This record gives sequence, structure tokens and C-alpha cells, in this order.
Amino acid sequence: MTLSILGKRESPLWQIIEHLQRTGSATIKELEDLLGITTTAVRQHLNTLQAEGYIERRVVHAGVGRPHHAYFTTPKVQELLACQCDDLALTLLQEVFYLEGEARTVELLDRVGTRLARKYAPSVRSSLLHDRVDELARALNGNGILADAHLGDGEVIALHTYNCPFHELAQEHREICEMDRSMLQKVLGSDVSLSQCMLEGHAGCTFTVQRTAQVDAVAGNGRGATV
Repeated sequence: MTLSILGKRESPLWQIIEHLQRTGSATIKELEDLLGITTTAVRQHLNTLQAEGYIERRVVHAGVGRPHHAYFTTPKVQELLACQCDDLALTLLQEVFYLEGEARTVELLDRVGTRLARKYAPSVRSSLLHDRVDELARALNGNGILADAHLGDGEVIALHTYNCPFHELAQEHREICEMDRSMLQKVLGSDVSLSQCMLEGHAGCTFTVQRTAQVDAVAGNGRGATV
């Protein structure tokens, strides 16, 4: 199945995949409520995605109730949602490592991260940190990266991403994860750390954003974050 066969982002197939990526799993009833269509129609979409290897059905044992079936995405979805230039980027990065060494490659990735930060900076205009994280999450979603923001306890805000645009590349070179973290920090103008990573078996990546620490934001809005 290709992106064209899946259709637009508003199509039922895309909505199912994105919902499962965000929530981890879903039942047929939950997908009925999400899509507003019949059980038969939901099953047809699920059969299509199962046949292509993007989802799987598992028995779930939860609490004292009876076991039930739920649907989960497979690792193939990460490939679907990744940047389609991943093979080329991986080859180029491997050559840079070989020709220039690790230090120069890390420097190159930092420059790439700065360019990405300048791309997202115009979408992040608020001076309030929580609003800035929300704005950045919306901008990421607009570029095919499933993301949302959550206000945690104390001084921490969490930015969750549920797919990686450089999935294969990051598997080979974890420096990509640092580039991503640094890029988010430059956009938000506040300290960011990667607390959970999908490459370590988590459902997605969680970036924690500290309210109390401020760093220089990239040119674009020219403002650091405030509480």
C-alpha cells in the first residue's frame, strides 16, 4: 500500500492509523465512534490495513472483565510515516561519517537542526511556554509528524511525538535524536530533554520542556519563553 492508495489525511484509513499511533490501541467500537461509520465499514477498513501489514489484532486482558480484541499498529507504520528520502539521507550520512569523521558529522547535523528550527520558528509566536509548545505541536502535525503537548506536574511540559520522519536513519545513527532535541530547544527557547524514545521500545518519543530554564531561540520570533 502506498500513500496514494491510503488517500488524503482525512480518509478513514489515515484516521485509523493516526488514532492508533496516538492512543496505542483501539477497539472496533472506539473506531466506530471516531469515524462515525458502521461496524461493517470499520471492519472493512481494518481488514484492508491488516492485509497490508500496518495493523494487527490482539487479545487484551484488562482488569477483571472478559478479554477483548483490540487493534495495534505494526512497525511497518513507522516506515509509512517516515520521510520518503530516508534511504538517500542514510547513504549520505554514512558517507559523511566515513569521509569527515564523527565530530564533523555532528556539526553538520547541528546545522541541519538549526535550519529545521528556522522553518518552525515562525509558527511559534506566543511568549507563554505552554502555548509555544502547543503551537509547535500544531506545526509538527502540519508537516506529517503526529504530536501533542501535555502539561505535567510542577514545571514540566511534555511534547509527545508518535512517529519519526527519519525512522530508519535514526535507527542507524542516534545522533538524529539529539538533532531533533536540539531543534525543539532552539524553537521553544527553553531547555528540552528526551525522556522517552520510540527506538527504545516506547510507543512514541517524549520531550520534556522545563519552564524554569531558558535558552536562546532561533531567529524568527526572537523571543525566549516565559512562564
